[in-house]
Amino acid sequence: MSGAIDVRIMRLPHGQELPLPSYQSARAAGLDLIAAVSADAPLTLAPGARALVPTGIAIALPPGTEAQVRPRSGLAVRHGLTVLNAPGTIDADYRGEVQVLLVNLGGEAVTITRGMRIAQLVVATVARAQLREVATLDETPRGTGGFGSTGG
Repeated sequence: MSGAIDVRIMRLPHGQELPLPSYQSARAAGLDLIAAVSADAPLTLAPGARALVPTGIAIALPPGTEAQVRPRSGLAVRHGLTVLNAPGTIDADYRGEVQVLLVNLGGEAVTITRGMRIAQLVVATVARAQLREVATLDETPRGTGGFGSTGG
């Protein structure tokens, strides 16, 4: 695959027999992350509840990249399950377990089982900003119009 970013991945002990994250179609942007909860102790999220769900993997991203943890649309539409801090950012210098902060915004409890696809991981390049303090900013037609100012 041309333009691929080399990401090193390590299975943690509680994720040894689970599949690695994978793309579910040829043009998918995100790799599906898998829940590494215990098979004997699935995690049930009541409506309004949140939980940090382990994935059983740790990654090493190259400098100049990040990984974004994003919700899976199917879980959101069917169950109201989403990533609370979406998108969650994994920095290139983080070496701990990838975990997903899920929240149940639906009206029914949702059970997270071992091996369930719970989120997507999108790897992207990042530009570092160099801040330059100035006394004034250039004018634009939008000006200081904020939330909803361009929506009509």
